[in-house]
Amino acid sequence: MGSLRIVVVGAGIVGMSTAYHLAKQGVEVAVVDKFHQGQATAAGAGIVCPWISKVADEDWYKLANAGACYYPTLLSQLEDDGETNVGYRQVGALAVSSDQQELEGIEQKARKLQTETPAVGEVTRLSAEAARRLFPLLREDLAAVYVSGAARLDGNLLRDALQRVASKHGATFHAGEARLAVERGKAVGVQVNGERLAADAVVVTGGAWASALLAPYGIDLCIQPQRGQIVHLQLPGRDTANWPVILPPSTHYLVSFDDSRVVAGATRETGSGFDYRITAGGIKEVLEEAISVAPGLSEGTVHEIRIGFRPMGPDHLPLLGTVPAIDNLIIATGLGASGLTMGPYVGTIAAKLALDEALEIDLRPYDPLRKQEG
Repeated sequence: MGSLRIVVVGAGIVGMSTAYHLAKQGVEVAVVDKFHQGQATAAGAGIVCPWISKVADEDWYKLANAGACYYPTLLSQLEDDGETNVGYRQVGALAVSSDQQELEGIEQKARKLQTETPAVGEVTRLSAEAARRLFPLLREDLAAVYVSGAARLDGNLLRDALQRVASKHGATFHAGEARLAVERGKAVGVQVNGERLAADAVVVTGGAWASALLAPYGIDLCIQPQRGQIVHLQLPGRDTANWPVILPPSTHYLVSFDDSRVVAGATRETGSGFDYRITAGGIKEVLEEAISVAPGLSEGTVHEIRIGFRPMGPDHLPLLGTVPAIDNLIIATGLGASGLTMGPYVGTIAAKLALDEALEIDLRPYDPLRKQEG
């Protein structure tokens, strides 16, 4: 398969997973990225728990669940290649609320999914006191549903591990703005820094920036950046390594890591454009939400604030597949807030599309050219 050449445009989690899976099969891979500020992977919190999500869409769940279930396979493969540090740990998740009826609904949903998907793990209803034993800083009236299969990971570490293994298998990396090269209705490579990278197929994984690459060819991707501001808090002296992910009734969350660090997120600023700024209102929103759920965080040190631009499609679903106008062009973007849950698995699909291999999933719901309904 060494004679095949594929260019991947975008070096976030989807692009790196695509490159990794292709390079491991002996394909000649070139990855191009402009490294814009605000790459979603670099800012993402890294929650892997689609089973208590508020998104009620079967097609979303199909991909998100497959993405979560794919992690053990991927981690085992990376370990075989000497990569063990991706910040992944199965720590469980607590859906917290003071409303017992709300928790009842969450528990029923999780138990139903548990019968189909062993990866959900144990589902347990916890009193507020029991929840605080797992996450000591929680508000005293918040009871919880605990799902043991949930995990967290560090998107930067995972992306870099995929890059190292892809490099080891011959992938090359190019920093610069890619321009698509099309001849006789086929994608034949890209131009970058005045150099032509020829290819048998081009995979576009450019996140919120993907539409600019395709616009010159009249392909209108319905995708926009949604700014997310996320606050990293340091809690000196606290062992936070095994604290579960906290999912309150809002769209905010708390994720803990090994280094006495709790990540509080995140704003969902639709219409932000690529405005890479930390705003007073954004940080106020994130901290107020975090401290209202876990008052003990008010003593935390603000360690870092990250900004990412989530690539938002016309709905909850990714833009994934091919387009009629240009042969040998694959689009894999628009994962929105689910990038680190779905991203590695979506990369496997993009790689299969580039190799013209059979897929185990029907891609019609994820048509990259669909528009907003209504």
